[in-house]
Amino acid sequence: MIITKNAERAFVRELPDVQSTTPDVRINLTRVGVKNVKKMVEVSRPGKRPVIFISNFDIFVDLPGSLKGANLSRNFEVIDEVLQQAIEGEVKEIEELCSMVARKLLDKHEYADRTEVLMRSEFMVAGETPVTRTICQEVVKVFASAIAKRTFKDPIVRKSIGAEVTGMTACPCAQNIMQERAREVMEGLNIDTETIEKFFHEVPMATHNQRGRGFLSLETDDESHVPLDKIIKILKQSMSTPIFELLKRGDEGHVVLAAHKNPRFVEDCVREMARRVHAEFGDLPGDSVVTIAQDNEESIHQHDAFAERQATIAELSDEINGENS
Repeated sequence: MIITKNAERAFVRELPDVQSTTPDVRINLTRVGVKNVKKMVEVSRPGKRPVIFISNFDIFVDLPGSLKGANLSRNFEVIDEVLQQAIEGEVKEIEELCSMVARKLLDKHEYADRTEVLMRSEFMVAGETPVTRTICQEVVKVFASAIAKRTFKDPIVRKSIGAEVTGMTACPCAQNIMQERAREVMEGLNIDTETIEKFFHEVPMATHNQRGRGFLSLETDDESHVPLDKIIKILKQSMSTPIFELLKRGDEGHVVLAAHKNPRFVEDCVREMARRVHAEFGDLPGDSVVTIAQDNEESIHQHDAFAERQATIAELSDEINGENS
């Protein structure tokens, strides 16, 4: 049997739009969409190679109780359209990409009042070791998101950018115990107090270590800009020391010494991140939301240590400025 083009078009026209029918249970749904949409995101940079992010997207809209389903294919159309704009240089940052997707979803889903885009990526960061200056790379987990809400005028959009970085911490408590033990031994050898203190200054005592995972994200209005590289730098500087994939002997000694000269509890890491966020991003709008967390895998315990703080920029500024006044 031969089906003509006209017959094909007639058949398509007759297909029912099931999503637009009325559901049996008429309640609104907060989020309907797709999860784990894998895409390669290419963001151009003037005078440099583009940045590549291997990414997973979650894309949602709200759904009124009058509709049986959402038109999910529209989500894929929007994200592919915006990704092409990024390749062409129209998108400079990944949180801007999420913001554009969220806005366009409102255009595509005329029944939706709220859209949400979540992006999880792996990003390769180049660096060099502290002594031999050996070039190495590390993988940083990057997170971006945007929420758009329909209004009578332009949509209200909130976007966020964040990262998770792995580093090393040294425990201050165990180090203090070891230092007191060393002091007793040296005093028993009739070493004078001044020499003991000079030794401790140059050679910090042993302690147990943790591999720490620091997380920092900032949620802002759609007009503000938060550089991803500054977030990564804050995370690296807030633990006892950064870590590296490749270390020569001189580098290894430097990293271990640096960590033990800068012991930090999990709480210290979060507070140091907060201090650096205030110094670096204190001029962001006061309602910008900062989320900071540190998760340390203990070496001498079977549990992990964790600390977290969430606050607005205004709240952090009040606390830190109050402390310094």
